[in-house]
Amino acid sequence: MTKSEIKFTVTLDDNMVAEKIDWTASDAKEHNTSKGVMISVWDTKENNTMRIDFWTKDMMVDEMCQFYHQTFLSMADTFERATGETEVAKSMRNFAQQFGEKVNLFTNKKFDA
Repeated sequence: MTKSEIKFTVTLDDNMVAEKIDWTASDAKEHNTSKGVMISVWDTKENNTMRIDFWTKDMMVDEMCQFYHQTFLSMADTFERATGETEVAKSMRNFAQQFGEKVNLFTNKKFDA
C-alpha cells in the first residue's frame, strides 16, 4: 500500500488572519504557496461534511471569484465521475456559469481565455 501525506502550514498575523499558506505533499518534489485553500472532509460518524477554509489577506476579490468559479466546475466534474449523474453535473456547470456572469468574471480582461 502506498501512502501520501499533504501538509498545510498557515502563517497568521497578530490578528489571527492568514498571511501565508504553504503546502507540501510527500510524493511531490516541490514546496507550494497558495493564497487560498478549501478542504472538505466527509465525516462518516457524524454523516456530515467538515470544512476548512483559509485565504490570505492579500488574495484579491477577483482572485476569490475565479477560485470559486473553478471550484464549482471541479465539483461538477468530480460529481459526474463519481456518480454518473450527467444532468446534475450539467446543472452545476450552469450554476458556475451564472456565478461567473454575476461576478463579472467573463468581462474582466484578466480572465478572458
